[in-house]
Amino acid sequence: MCAMPKRCLLLQLRPEQAASDQEYHAILEAGGLKPEQVTRIEMNHELPDLELDDFWAVIVGGGPSNISNPEDKKYPYQKLFEPKLKKLLAEVLRRDLPYLGACYGLSVLAEVLGGRVSDERFGESAGPLTIELTPQAREDPLTRDLPETFRAFAGHKEACQEVPPRAVLLARSPECPVQMIRVGENVYATQFHPELDGHGLALRIEIYRDQGYFDPNEAEALTAIGHREIITAPQRILRGFVDRYRPE
Repeated sequence: MCAMPKRCLLLQLRPEQAASDQEYHAILEAGGLKPEQVTRIEMNHELPDLELDDFWAVIVGGGPSNISNPEDKKYPYQKLFEPKLKKLLAEVLRRDLPYLGACYGLSVLAEVLGGRVSDERFGESAGPLTIELTPQAREDPLTRDLPETFRAFAGHKEACQEVPPRAVLLARSPECPVQMIRVGENVYATQFHPELDGHGLALRIEIYRDQGYFDPNEAEALTAIGHREIITAPQRILRGFVDRYRPE
């Protein structure tokens, strides 16, 4: 009997179904992935027990959950999935299994590494920003062919307050000093969203306009700004990650 081919594990935490579906399809498109190559789990419903041997990579997206919130401020579903996710990520780090986290996916990784994540400083409103590569990025296979500066979309209340232990800083921005890291050889995370384009940003602005990421009165202006941007380099990171690790 032939063994089932390994898949990419996509873990999501957006309870707003339209936002979750948009993120899913954007990751497929930007990564060059087919639905049958991905195991999609929406952790706001359940995070089942998983065997990492079944997967060639793990991707964790963003969402309204903040790792730094006190327990009484966390969503009920977050209290359920987060301990299991941290345990899973500890195993990812032990194995140096290919991993790409975005936004919350960076925060939870930093927490597991013993880093300091909070809303004290470095939050960014929803919209475009300029990312700057570090000298270390010139030696990394996912970033060495990118321009030294490029545009990306972000939007977050919390951030790494410094580079987490064991991590190499690959990118930063003037507003937020930790925009992309690598741990070991195969574990990556970004504060910006590598899957996001202007249309996806517009949807998220509409869905999250009253959740404190930006002044709701600025929603239309932020949407217009997003549509004027041409964002390509972040998607190259996602595609490069998939191409590097996807089995032949």
